[in-house]
Amino acid sequence: MSKQEMREETERLIREAMEKKALSVKQGQTRIETKCGKCGAANRVSAAPGQTRVEFVCKDCGQKQKTL
Repeated sequence: MSKQEMREETERLIREAMEKKALSVKQGQTRIETKCGKCGAANRVSAAPGQTRVEFVCKDCGQKQKTL
């Protein structure tokens, strides 16, 4: 199968699943991997849909910050 045929087959299968209402698409929270500006520790922060900057507290040093 060529790439184009695979794309068409995938689109057809998705359309069929959506018509049967067996598949629902939901938007969930985004997980952001960020580094602390003070100590450099890695932090994992969850953001609501539509948010770009999220406040968080570093898990190692406790510094309050915002993601970029």
